[in-house]
Amino acid sequence: MTSILQSLGRTISAGVVLLIVIVAVAGALSGQMVRLGDHAYWQFFMRWLHILSGVMWVGLLYYLNFVQIPTVPKIEPAEHRAAISKFIMPNVLFWFRYGAVATVATGLLLAWMNGYIVQALLLQNGAYPIGIGMWIALIMAYNVWFIIWPNQKKVLGLVQASAEDKQKAARVALLTSRVNTLLSIPMLYMMAAQSHGGL
Repeated sequence: MTSILQSLGRTISAGVVLLIVIVAVAGALSGQMVRLGDHAYWQFFMRWLHILSGVMWVGLLYYLNFVQIPTVPKIEPAEHRAAISKFIMPNVLFWFRYGAVATVATGLLLAWMNGYIVQALLLQNGAYPIGIGMWIALIMAYNVWFIIWPNQKKVLGLVQASAEDKQKAARVALLTSRVNTLLSIPMLYMMAAQSHGGL
């Protein structure tokens, strides 16, 4: 068991195997086996992928805002802070960016599979809660890719920037990250409100 848990890849693979076993056993006990040819199952599966992607994206957003940003200035001696920007931040920002892409892509596919993508994007009756959530998520994803990431590349030294430009870029990235944290609160509420009676 320890060898499985010492590798992230093996841990994820074991999680998928465990999921398959649980679904098979629960299906056998309940008499409701998964039907891979059933459109409803694939709608559910896409919803699961959407939630999984969203947990990655918003989880990292919250990690950055609740843990890393307030903690890094307290690291002493200050030279040790370089380890965060050199080793941790590039990985965090990679999963953060692609978590955003996966969340948006699976959300749009889910809306299409469920037949409400046009109504949601046009904020029409019956689909406006999820539509509001979708538009907020699209704004957040735009912020990740076109404001936070370009500025973080300057801060991390991935592109040339003067010390003054780095300081300005860090401020823009921080404030935009805080905007996304602010937006995540109504976005998550509206996503849940559509099918769980929040409005």
